[in-house]
Amino acid sequence: MNDASRPAIRIRGLTKRFPGVTALSQVHLDVGRGEFVALSGPDGAGKTTLLRVLCGLLAPDEGEVAVLGEPVPARFGRLKRRVGYLPQRFSHYLDLTVDENIAFFARVYGVRDFGPRREALLSFTGLTPFRGRLAERLSGGMKQKLALACTLIHEPEVLLLDEPTAGVDPASRREFSEILGGLLERGMTILMATPYLDEAERCHRTLLLDHGRLLAAGPARDLKASLGVAMVEVLCRPPREAVRLLRSSPAVDRVHAAGERVHFTVRPGHAPDDVCRTLADAGVEVSPWREVSPSLEDVFIALTERPSEAPDREGSVP
Repeated sequence: MNDASRPAIRIRGLTKRFPGVTALSQVHLDVGRGEFVALSGPDGAGKTTLLRVLCGLLAPDEGEVAVLGEPVPARFGRLKRRVGYLPQRFSHYLDLTVDENIAFFARVYGVRDFGPRREALLSFTGLTPFRGRLAERLSGGMKQKLALACTLIHEPEVLLLDEPTAGVDPASRREFSEILGGLLERGMTILMATPYLDEAERCHRTLLLDHGRLLAAGPARDLKASLGVAMVEVLCRPPREAVRLLRSSPAVDRVHAAGERVHFTVRPGHAPDDVCRTLADAGVEVSPWREVSPSLEDVFIALTERPSEAPDREGSVP
């Protein structure tokens, strides 16, 4: 198998344990070259642990991991110039300017004559007007762009991102997404952990992770179609009371709320009108219901509610 036909990331039976917790359990995964894959799940699902294994910071307890055909962590030294890793807490030097931060990381990676590359990255990320500004004076979104520029200075083939847009404003999230789209056009492989399922929907595939286990993987449209049912959506006030009543109703299967929007599925033999009438009779203000396509959140909730072996978990996953 030549390099072009080999997946950029290949994981077989990955298990990683910490005292009192199994962070990852028998994870199997391939990421193709040039693919953009989202790794989604709640806090403690094991997303950060998986990325740290891939970039050689943690050794697996079981299983095999390879990046660009090289076993990890045994031969990760050969991959340092081919992989970029952006952790949740990127260490900018706050007393250095944008220019100086990029120059520092260029030297760390041993990049010579990095001037043209820095100019290109400043332009690409929209940071050229701010190149002389101290990092401590940047907004949250601009700091993340600087972190990305520093991560890309050595021109990696694989980019590992750990929740890069967490805590930044929606406009900055959109700008960051556009930048990643530009990297994909250049053939880069991206694996991104994200808490935002709307971000995951824009990726080629989404991996749903919970309690260290990979629940499902595939394009968002396929994952949503796998539920096999449409959802009923209503606006409810108060939503918490609506969810409580729906979860106790024999007519309702799955339920979850996002603000005042409540999604649920109706069991065979029952009708949405009857369910909404029951809510109204209980004093809940209910809008006319409508049928909507399932969201990735609906899929995740359905998967986690399925009866399964209890996860090996005694604490939060690093």
